[in-house]
Amino acid sequence: MERQIRIEPVTRIEGHAKITVFLDGAGDVRDAQFHVTELRGFEKFCEGRTLWEMPGLTARICGICPVSHILASAKACDEILAVRIPETAVLLRRLMNLGQIVQSHALSFFYLSAPDFLLGWDADPATRNVVGLVAEHPELARKGIRLRAFGQEIIDRLGGKRIHPAWAVPGGVNRSLSAEDRRWFLDNLPEAMDTIRGTLDLFKASFDCEARGVLGEFTSMYMGLVGSDGTWEHYDGRIRIVDQDGSIVVEGHDPSRYFDIIVEASAPWTYLKFPHYEPMGFPDGMYRVGPLGRVNVCEAFGTPEADAGLEAFRAEASRCSGKVFDYHYARLLEILASLERIGVLLDDERILSPRVRAEAGVNRLEGVGIHEAPRGTLIHHYQVDDDGLIEKANFIVSTGHNNLAMNRAVAEIAKMYIHKGDVTEGMLNRIEGGIRAYDPCLSCSVHAVGQMPIVLDVVDADGGLAQTVTKE
Repeated sequence: MERQIRIEPVTRIEGHAKITVFLDGAGDVRDAQFHVTELRGFEKFCEGRTLWEMPGLTARICGICPVSHILASAKACDEILAVRIPETAVLLRRLMNLGQIVQSHALSFFYLSAPDFLLGWDADPATRNVVGLVAEHPELARKGIRLRAFGQEIIDRLGGKRIHPAWAVPGGVNRSLSAEDRRWFLDNLPEAMDTIRGTLDLFKASFDCEARGVLGEFTSMYMGLVGSDGTWEHYDGRIRIVDQDGSIVVEGHDPSRYFDIIVEASAPWTYLKFPHYEPMGFPDGMYRVGPLGRVNVCEAFGTPEADAGLEAFRAEASRCSGKVFDYHYARLLEILASLERIGVLLDDERILSPRVRAEAGVNRLEGVGIHEAPRGTLIHHYQVDDDGLIEKANFIVSTGHNNLAMNRAVAEIAKMYIHKGDVTEGMLNRIEGGIRAYDPCLSCSVHAVGQMPIVLDVVDADGGLAQTVTKE
């Protein structure tokens, strides 16, 4: 008889989800599924709003990723205005996005995932968390908290607050950078650099290439934005897709034409859709985005210390790593690259210019905004009427791009550890760890597919199903 193991909820992630592991008659794993159980209908209730509201409105999709949505939305609105925003506004948007990458990656690594591999996958769940990490590794935890705070301070000082800053707007940004705030960033950057250097050294000393196979390994394609010379990109650039060997599948694709290569499929057991590379179909068109995706598609970071780190990373594996655990390695490399680029931006005198916004009206009826959020490529696509009212909005969020890969990861990890029906808490934690490696943001990623029915199960006092009511 087949059995099911259910992990509900998946812990230490943003949002609500569960995992079902299907065992065959011998107690071995047949398959596994990652179910996203919450629904956010932002695409529908954005309809009828003005384009001017969209950056601030879509920021409310999530309290973890507001900066990512603000910037992607503002870029889509720039396209509708058909303006070239001031160069200082570009520099400042880049600075805020780098601050977001630093704070989000630090949150993922130190708060959500480090308890697993620093305290132990089989450690007591009551202490296998950030509080237990503080107790066992107080200095590392303190540095991780301060590193995240540095990224948050960039967002706060630029946007006026850390959560939902109403700062990036159609045509640019609504406030410039003060000389005082630039000095604060420069004064505190060295501490952040020291922290990430030390963390990378600790990580490399603790996990060799073999040890990083703890969460499985599989082949896939990878997608991300790169600059014109193939360097790592986080705000602009063009779409590149490579295969597991690093061979280019798609090169220099226009982000505004993303729909020529990326389409979405759906399944009845999850609200999260399945974006995939359309020429290869579903599910063969699986690709991965985010830290590991960007590291695998780029030629170089374009900054000295991160490039040295990338060379060391690739020396241990192949051109493209397929290890799920290497999302953590890539995340640390991206923090280093982001901090180096923050230093470069702050040294540019143009960043203090007060000219930060271009004024215009509706000049196009459609706009696409794409940039790299911490979790991967983020797409906002708007269609408006002549008055700038949203007629249709489509969001393809980073976590959605990774949906096929996350389902593959939980199945592969389950097959590694569960045999003949023998299941321990530590095994289940490793399966959850496969999801944490992708650092999904589920509040961002889900939206309705056509008319989603509401299904209500009524259960009697004995636990039996008394009635099912469905509303279309």
